[in-house]
Amino acid sequence: MKLFLIFGAINGFLAVALGAFGAHGLEGRISEKAIATWEKAVTYQMFHTMALLVTAILLARFQGDGLLATSGWMFFAGIILFSGSLYIYAVTSIKTFAMITPIGGVAFLIGWVLVGIAVMKNL
Repeated sequence: MKLFLIFGAINGFLAVALGAFGAHGLEGRISEKAIATWEKAVTYQMFHTMALLVTAILLARFQGDGLLATSGWMFFAGIILFSGSLYIYAVTSIKTFAMITPIGGVAFLIGWVLVGIAVMKNL
């Protein structure tokens, strides 16, 4: 639980910082399409930062629930793979990084399914 709170705080900070950097530091340096890609990465990072925090709160309530713990790890992996690959792709245009993005998306989906199952099981 504590670890996901820490991951949430770090990722929340990073999402805000990377959003500001994209808006101010990258403007005019990369294409509008690349800026849109960067913004998508920031958006998904922030949404799933909130998912990490909610997962931590649920873990405090339903201690020892392996599904919730796994969902937290899936959200964290998704942030790294989905948002991370989009950040790198936006500034490099190397398509290999864009091919990693769907793996992160699947991690997000798994995380949400596991949260849903855990909540149904525990309520």
